[in-house]
Amino acid sequence: MPSATPHASSRERMLDAALLVMRERGLANTTTKLIAAQAGLSEAMLYKHFADKQQLFLSVLEERTPRAQLDPLPVDPGDLAAGLAGLVVSLMAFFTSTFPIAASIFGSPALLAEHREGVAAHGSGPAHVVDGVRAHLDAEREAGRLRADADTESAARLLVGAAFHRGFLAAFEGLDAVPDAELIAAGIVDVVLSGLLPVAG
Repeated sequence: MPSATPHASSRERMLDAALLVMRERGLANTTTKLIAAQAGLSEAMLYKHFADKQQLFLSVLEERTPRAQLDPLPVDPGDLAAGLAGLVVSLMAFFTSTFPIAASIFGSPALLAEHREGVAAHGSGPAHVVDGVRAHLDAEREAGRLRADADTESAARLLVGAAFHRGFLAAFEGLDAVPDAELIAAGIVDVVLSGLLPVAG
């Protein structure tokens, strides 16, 4: 396993090391001791930058994996479909990259509960992705670009769920990215928008 970049700051080295260890071992089998050793630093140094393993995990997701572009959402009001397709592409990349890291935690109910509580304590969690997409769709509805009765919660779940499934399939196949991601995303968005756009005439 390659080591973290030796000349980076201690925090950057910890993030690099955490990503390497988490990808190789999965979150369930990753310890702060392994991460510190991979970074060539002490555990005490790790805890100077991160409160716990959950905060470190969230920082890895935020700074070392493809971003799920939620804040702000990259949607052009002049081309809502293209903007939402770009969002779905970013979600697929995010899920493809992070699924192999997080999947192992589901093998242990006790570790999953610990992780769930730790992530919630930092004000985060997987539900926030759907919440972010829904908030954007709500704004589009208020701007009149979606129907007044558009079910934005269901639409957000469909967009995120479809992206998650494609990311899972790519990870299952050992791929680093979803093949034809842009084409797939455009199709997903086209179907979802058909139930949200105002009816002409």
